[in-house]
Amino acid sequence: MAKKAAQATVTVKLVKSTIGCKADQIATVKSLGLKKLGDVTVQPDNAQTQGKIKKIIHLVEVTKA
Repeated sequence: MAKKAAQATVTVKLVKSTIGCKADQIATVKSLGLKKLGDVTVQPDNAQTQGKIKKIIHLVEVTKA
């Protein structure tokens, strides 16, 4: 059986507060698993994740992993 290729990932860090943001932006932050400033999550690098990041790019710091 062949091994599965490693999936590309991105690391997302919340660097700005969601206070004053629109409700859909806050929901997007939560959907990425971020709760408070400084939280970091590793997400798969796919179209859905890229769309979420694009919506809240002013709140997060993204690095390719």
